[in-house]
Amino acid sequence: MTNEPGRRFRDAWIAGVRKRHPGEPKPGYVTPWEDTPAWEREAAAAVEGQVEAFLDVSEGHAEKLTREQKGRFVATCWIAQIHRLIPDPKPGYVADWAELPDWQRETDADIFEALEARG
Repeated sequence: MTNEPGRRFRDAWIAGVRKRHPGEPKPGYVTPWEDTPAWEREAAAAVEGQVEAFLDVSEGHAEKLTREQKGRFVATCWIAQIHRLIPDPKPGYVADWAELPDWQRETDADIFEALEARG
C-alpha cells in the first residue's frame, strides 16, 4: 500500500541512498518497506507526518527554504523520533547535522523535497 504512513519517506530515503551513497550501502539502508523493522517504520511515519504538517502550516512558504534547511528539518525530526523509540541509541543514530556524511545530508533534503512535491 503506497499511501501507508511512512512509506513515501522510506521510498525517498532508499532512492536517495541509491543515488548518493558512495559505494555499496549497508543492506539495512535499502531494505524494502515490508522488511523494515517496526520501530523504523514508526519513525518514518512520524517524520513524514511532521514534514507534512510543517508544509501545511507554512502555506507554501517552505519552498523558500534552502536545501540545507530542508535537510536539517528532516534530520532533527528523525533524531527526536530515535530518542523517543530507542532507549539508548547508538551515537550515529542521533548525530548532529554537522556530523552527518554529505550523502546523508543530501538524502535528508531529498526526502523533504519528495514529500513537498506530494501534489
